[in-house]
Amino acid sequence: MSNVKRLAMQGITKEYPGCKANDQVFLDIEHGEIHALLGENGAGKSTLMKMLYGVVKPDAGSIIWNGSPVSIDQPAIARGLGIGMVFQHFSLFETLTVTENIALVLGDQAGHLKTLAHRIKATSERYGMPLDPERRISSLSTGERQRVEIVRCLLLDLQLLILDEPTSVLTPQEVQDLFKTLKKLTKEGCSVLFISHKLHEVTELCDSATILRAGKVAGHCIPKNETSESIARMMVGDDIAISNECKRALGGDVFASIEGLSTQSIGQFDIALKNINLQVKQGEIVGVAGIAGNGQEELLKALSGEEIHRNSQAIKFAGQFVDQFSPLKRRRLGLAFVPEDRLGRGAVPDLDLCDNALLTSFDSGLVQNGFLKKSKIVQLADKIIKQYKVKTPGNHTSAASLSGGNLQKFIVGREIDQEPKFLLMSHPTWGVDIGAQVAIHEAILQLRERGCAILIISEDLDELYKISDRLGAICDGSVSDFLVPEVLPLVKLGQWMAGDFGPSTEPKTATTAATKTVEIGATSHD
Repeated sequence: MSNVKRLAMQGITKEYPGCKANDQVFLDIEHGEIHALLGENGAGKSTLMKMLYGVVKPDAGSIIWNGSPVSIDQPAIARGLGIGMVFQHFSLFETLTVTENIALVLGDQAGHLKTLAHRIKATSERYGMPLDPERRISSLSTGERQRVEIVRCLLLDLQLLILDEPTSVLTPQEVQDLFKTLKKLTKEGCSVLFISHKLHEVTELCDSATILRAGKVAGHCIPKNETSESIARMMVGDDIAISNECKRALGGDVFASIEGLSTQSIGQFDIALKNINLQVKQGEIVGVAGIAGNGQEELLKALSGEEIHRNSQAIKFAGQFVDQFSPLKRRRLGLAFVPEDRLGRGAVPDLDLCDNALLTSFDSGLVQNGFLKKSKIVQLADKIIKQYKVKTPGNHTSAASLSGGNLQKFIVGREIDQEPKFLLMSHPTWGVDIGAQVAIHEAILQLRERGCAILIISEDLDELYKISDRLGAICDGSVSDFLVPEVLPLVKLGQWMAGDFGPSTEPKTATTAATKTVEIGATSHD
């Protein structure tokens, strides 16, 4: 039995019209190992996982589970075999308790709610992920919500845990806690399939790795014997740049400033902004780290004009108050915006790429006397597609038909092409492969060199440390100090992300942390 693998996927093939998502893929996972699955966007990772979890049926190939062939036609069958999956976007009901959410998934296996609550508490504490079964999801941090998803899997007699980009929503401290949990799981014989773009985490955590490129297996490796760069090279091939140097900038005159901005939370899950003071200079990049749901969305809406605060005078662009200005008026002062939500806010799903290019670029000579200049619109769409290597059949493809990473490249290209004076970005390279990350970062840095003021909100700490000229955090609607990345230790940034803004290491309550303000615009080395 010792030679029998936990999982063997053999010759897995899945083809869609005009695209072979997986082409003769072989993937082996041993008992008690952490195995990484790596690859660019569109490499076939998601399709392969959907077939393993029963969401999609393969066209060819076989799945061998603990030495026996199996047919996994639906997620319930996967769960019955002991396969659990935690998706990047959690599927939890905000108004229900931890116990109620887990009971919905377990179904008949849940039993009495009181008994289930005891099981949840015991299991979560056993694996170092303590949870209060009676708390509502809406009151949990992002890291705690991930714990709920993992504990739900652990209650299923788990043999294989699939994690899709699990660290993208965690503080550095929470990442280390997760790694401890995974190592404890593997010591007990459970296997882990770890999907991530963060290659330094792969080299630290994983025992082995399979790399996909264009739907095929490009190689296997033992991550601890590799570097992040060598693994990246296996992912992208030899003809794509995978690194670029980022020099810090001090910036010039202030373009965007917020002074004393406070808002009220209207919806049940909204976060009130608390006395935000923030400045971004021309020719600098300011990075804002934070766990999702701590006021990032509210700050973005206040700056972009999606939410207009008619009774305040707190936001200035180039010295002019814009609190009452519509998004269009703000754009005409030089604003460009890359939102987190690609479909719905960044692009209209059913419109083609030409029409989506027009959405925010119509002021750039694309309309004359009320008539659209079709040829110029097509030229713009083609320019963005070519410059940012957007994988698409053509400019008349609908936005919804593009992969998330390719749509992101198109939206970023559209906004940067307008030569804005103030670029507001949320998660600019979220879900984007290494080659595209380099291209987007290079475009952002070049825009900075041309004098643009840039504010980036992201949960990707590697990205923020790389391209930010000054870096800080937001928690519960308040912001920390902002420092040059070289003098801001990762542990300190993690404390700020958790709401500890003070000089001491003693944790603060969110209310205490909320009184701290920052002026982004002071000299970085003060």
